[in-house]
Amino acid sequence: MTAFRTPLLTLLALAAPLAARLGAVEHEHDRPFLHPLFSDHTVLQRDMPVPVWGWAAPGSVVTVAMNGAQGTATAAADGRWTVKIGPFPAGGPYTMTVTGAVTVTVNDILMGDVWICSGQSNMEMGIGACNYDDEIKAAEHPDIRLLTVPRKVAKEPTYTADLAWLPCHPDTVTKGLWSGFSAAGYFFGRELNRELKVPIGLIHTSWGGTIAEAWTSAEGLTGMPDFADRLAQVVAARSVPEDEYANQLATWYKANDPGTGANWEKPATDVKDWKDIAVPKPWEQSGVPGFETFDGVAWYRREFDAPADWVGKDLALNLGPIDDLDTTWVNGQPVGSAERYDIARTYTIPAKLVRKGRNSIAVRVLDTGGLGGIWGKPEQLSVGPAGVPPLPLAGTWKIKDSSTLAKLGAPPSRIDSSNPNVVTVLSNGMLEPIVPYAVKGAIWYQGESNAGRAWQYRTLLPAMITDWRTRFGCGDFGFHIVSLAGFMKSAPQPGDNDWAELREAQALTAKQLKNCGLALAIDIGNADDIHPKDKREVGRRLALSALANTYHQTVEWSGPWYAKMAVEGAKIRLHFDHLGGGLVAKGDKLTGFAIAGADHVFTWADAQIDGDTVVVSAAAVAAPEAVRYAWDANPVCDLFNKAGLPAVPFRTDDYPARTRDAK
Repeated sequence: MTAFRTPLLTLLALAAPLAARLGAVEHEHDRPFLHPLFSDHTVLQRDMPVPVWGWAAPGSVVTVAMNGAQGTATAAADGRWTVKIGPFPAGGPYTMTVTGAVTVTVNDILMGDVWICSGQSNMEMGIGACNYDDEIKAAEHPDIRLLTVPRKVAKEPTYTADLAWLPCHPDTVTKGLWSGFSAAGYFFGRELNRELKVPIGLIHTSWGGTIAEAWTSAEGLTGMPDFADRLAQVVAARSVPEDEYANQLATWYKANDPGTGANWEKPATDVKDWKDIAVPKPWEQSGVPGFETFDGVAWYRREFDAPADWVGKDLALNLGPIDDLDTTWVNGQPVGSAERYDIARTYTIPAKLVRKGRNSIAVRVLDTGGLGGIWGKPEQLSVGPAGVPPLPLAGTWKIKDSSTLAKLGAPPSRIDSSNPNVVTVLSNGMLEPIVPYAVKGAIWYQGESNAGRAWQYRTLLPAMITDWRTRFGCGDFGFHIVSLAGFMKSAPQPGDNDWAELREAQALTAKQLKNCGLALAIDIGNADDIHPKDKREVGRRLALSALANTYHQTVEWSGPWYAKMAVEGAKIRLHFDHLGGGLVAKGDKLTGFAIAGADHVFTWADAQIDGDTVVVSAAAVAAPEAVRYAWDANPVCDLFNKAGLPAVPFRTDDYPARTRDAK
């Protein structure tokens, strides 16, 4: 490592507004003298002033010393003290000594670049879950350091957590909630380390199945009318008892869900017009018409025959995981409910409800985005008393859609440790504990859970990024977005699609915001698995985006990006940026394009590469006015540049989006 130049050590006095924002959320004894981010093996951000902070008795003096320089701060009225050190170049290892009522020594500090790795399950997915045994064995990188923020839902900002930096090697890279450290994050960091030859610190904070507004602070959402009611509900929910919340939720369903109003849980419910569905499987993958991209409330029903010797006994009803929220009835009486998409449901059917012969099960499911429905493994679905083989429940059920998410409006909010999908709660519990650590930027793999509100995401994602940048105080730090991987059955005919609109929102954000980039995963997805395993390429593409947009290196970081179009008779000519040496077709010909005329009805098109353009036409469209490419949840992706990067999905039209009214 290179040695430091003589450092500048400056003192930062806490401003009154910040002190107020850091109000008494945690008890004084929970606040450590030195924040746990500053532990052995930490990476501090090079080339910018770095805040170091903790808590001490109000008015007491704290000294920070590092590499021959030192500075002091006086603890404020709330006990918080902050000293800024640096800027320093890349280098180390170094030792920091912090002295006050006690003395703390931090060893093996490296100066390099620090990146936040955040999002939902595809960021959370560990390297051990991706079949990378050889990569794990080779993961000996002493100048890459890893830190994982534990899962936490919090009603108000939480300023500390159980944190520790770990040098990257095969034993530490496999530590994590889901088979190790974030695979996408690891491969991103490794690429940067190889290219830049500087230490890399990776802070992983993610939670599967979560929504972007949960990762945004109240201040960040304040300017968005869509979330005003939810923010107010969060404030009110802080003191709502469990039984009162249950009453509020029941009232909300009764008022907003037609199935609840019509008592579809009753055994006598007529299901002759309900549709058959194979269970378990997410309803988007079931092939049931109308459920391909459905978000909202739907009801399941089926019956089972109980033998005479089950009467008078409690039964265990196992339904596997349900995405997202369910309420379950047996013979018209409620037996349980849960709110997590990844928790297997096991409910007790009280003996008094069990009848000899025919018994009815009704399950009301609220899906708030992404996949929905009963989705586990067949063996997870069963019913029966203890001590006897259970009756399997996998197979054909009945299903009926009741209300779309757009029509429902926001349900009442409750804040507890099991529900991360409430506005601000992950910002409070999993981001605030690392604010205002100095960072180079963030990578973000999320959006599946917001796809049903993709139009809203056009505003939400930029608001979240701006919120993070404001809170960390590092200027317009790098922010690099993974465009969703291909998933689900491909549509046989072109049309509107929530996931396509979500990708559009991601691309618009990357294009509009400074120091922001996009890494496509659309061509490396899996139709049958929302968690594709090729996170190595995801990490590489994220690194390309960072090298170009944040580090300003001359490197092609994107595939072809639609620039403009021109109508030429019965054809449309498309022009692109990011040619990467030229356009190429993957396969014999381009098949991912659709074209429409004044009727706005799209049909599959013939497409030909002509130099640096693509010419699109269809015999059925004599007067074309719009083209779409890769406009599906799992589209054909066959336009690339010679740099080997796929074209960004696009549409040339501004026809009304299907998610425009979803709130």
